[in-house]
Amino acid sequence: MPKIKTNRSAAKRFKVTGTGKLKRNKAYKRHILTKKSAKTKRNLRKAAMTDATNVKVMKKITPYL
Repeated sequence: MPKIKTNRSAAKRFKVTGTGKLKRNKAYKRHILTKKSAKTKRNLRKAAMTDATNVKVMKKITPYL
């Protein structure tokens, strides 16, 4: 049985927590930040957990994470 290839772009975007959940960074923090409030930008800094509907697919494309 050959090894499964890891999707490298996904591997760089997700980290696995100790309990096996997938941690990700939030979007909308790259540019056009002047119209966003300080509170919005502060909340975008925090990491978020991947939604349960996407976890199955993410674990499939990152088997060795």
